[in-house]
Amino acid sequence: MQLEGIDIDINKLPAEARKEFLRYKIKLEEKRKESAIRNDFMSFVKYVWPDFIEGSHHKIMAEKFNKVARGELKRVIINMAPRHTKSEFSSYLLPSWMIGKNPKLKIIQATHTT
Repeated sequence: MQLEGIDIDINKLPAEARKEFLRYKIKLEEKRKESAIRNDFMSFVKYVWPDFIEGSHHKIMAEKFNKVARGELKRVIINMAPRHTKSEFSSYLLPSWMIGKNPKLKIIQATHTT
């Protein structure tokens, strides 16, 4: 088994140490997943919406939203045909993700029509 670039033969460890090693390995994988969910919008979407099917336009929106979250982009205008997930992403999932990252955050949303 390889962990962080180190080859480890866990079969050489005593049984109790092997169990503890595997528990820590599972915890490390969980922490990595939590970090991805916290720091990447698309990872968050896939976590809260398991049946979501990702398209290329979703990747573009997600990258823009990641830039907004990092402060690299101040405004985003999304113009797409209906039923392309723009409202689900921008009205529900993005605010949830960003407030989850920073509970004191204030968000203002504006739309052209109802």
